Amino acid sequence: MTAAVAAVDLGATSGRVMLGYVNHNELRLVPVSRFPNHPVPQADGLHWDLTGLYRHALDGLAAAFRQEPGLVSIGVDSWAVDYALLARGRTLGEPFHYRDERTAAGVQATEALVDRAELYAANGLQFLPFTTLYQLAADRISGRLDQADTFLLVPDLINFWLTGEQFAEKTNASTTGLLDPRTGRWNDTLIGRLALPRAVFPPLVDSGARVGALLPDVARQLGIPRKLTVHSVASHDTASAVVAIPAATADFAYISSGTWSLVGVELEHPVLTDAGRIANFTNEGGVDGRIRYLKNVMGLWLLNESVGAWEAASGDRVDLPQLLQQAAEVDRPVAVFDVNDDRFLPPGDMPARIEQLCRETGLPVPTGRAELVRSMMESLAAAYADAVAAAHRLTGKNVAIVHLVGGGSQNALLCQLTADRTGMPVIAGPVEATAIGNVLIQARAHGRLVGDLETLRALVLRSVSLTRYLPRTALHDTAQ
Repeated sequence: MTAAVAAVDLGATSGRVMLGYVNHNELRLVPVSRFPNHPVPQADGLHWDLTGLYRHALDGLAAAFRQEPGLVSIGVDSWAVDYALLARGRTLGEPFHYRDERTAAGVQATEALVDRAELYAANGLQFLPFTTLYQLAADRISGRLDQADTFLLVPDLINFWLTGEQFAEKTNASTTGLLDPRTGRWNDTLIGRLALPRAVFPPLVDSGARVGALLPDVARQLGIPRKLTVHSVASHDTASAVVAIPAATADFAYISSGTWSLVGVELEHPVLTDAGRIANFTNEGGVDGRIRYLKNVMGLWLLNESVGAWEAASGDRVDLPQLLQQAAEVDRPVAVFDVNDDRFLPPGDMPARIEQLCRETGLPVPTGRAELVRSMMESLAAAYADAVAAAHRLTGKNVAIVHLVGGGSQNALLCQLTADRTGMPVIAGPVEATAIGNVLIQARAHGRLVGDLETLRALVLRSVSLTRYLPRTALHDTAQ
């Protein structure tokens, strides 16, 4: 029997609600609604409009039920690390955006208590200045944490608003820096060392666990029977995307390419070596106890912010497909720069920042939009290739093929350059990998699909259209 489920998939720049139809021989997604997601500057810093996102999600869920009255469950995934503080069930303001500058104080306060080497040994996470533990440290310093009795990561908060139940799903909890990668439990020793109140940490649940039924008021608002349940999924969007890797064998690396690009391999056990720490690789939780050993790369944020800057300056819409085609036709060497430079983290004029970095590092400054975009794509592909090679070196895992999923899989130039620079075939797709992973876990939780991750991936492989890019032997040199 086919399961009809709804996926609420919240990304860092947009959200969507999808209907998924799944059984052992069928995997089909039907888009229901899409909506933007933009940071909101407030007097105390940069925030998310999470109540607005929730309203969009509710509208989408109501539309999904009207379209499919046989809906059996809802699953929510989102970006990682950000959270809301709550007191007696009420949020203490909108969640801060991870790009807010307050995290610098949290880094300093944390490192005064635990150095980075000791921290990596305890949590296995790469250094990112916006990781949840640094944000919680900033809230501790400001006194905001004293007002709270719990904190909930973004998908867990949406689940709470839907059901009234407070839990933390493990894949997203693993990105906080406060989960023990060996046990999959909250690291009470580390929490104590960082002077964080243990009482604010909610109970942990696995992907696929039943969170609860819709609250009566929510059910009435949506026109959905209260018996409809909410299930946890791999609530970190990358964890859901990795579920949907259409891999036929185990010797793959993956790139989940969107606002951020997450590049890595899948392991059975964490790798907590000092070499991994120095290379800034992270051990995050995956479905069924797997480890996502990966590195964050700045991603298509560079391109998205550049397009926004050009449109704001000119007042004209940028034709992105045409611009990418023009970039593909650039036949002269372009600068290959460090896409993970800290200056690229905040919103702003990305073209000017790239030009400044090139001048500072002696690289040729790109001339014109097409050359700048080609420089971005070459630089991203080079960062991808470096991360894939490092993942193999640090883990010993054989890698023979690269799966590139998410929005970046539609970028033919980026996919081809990635094949060229890795020297491996790149399989592009599916675009909606996160939503697919979300609905697969729900269907398995309902017993409409039985099997391990390899079984789920085999269904994806049979069900979606993919594009294969082979490395070209004559890749022209680029300036580095």
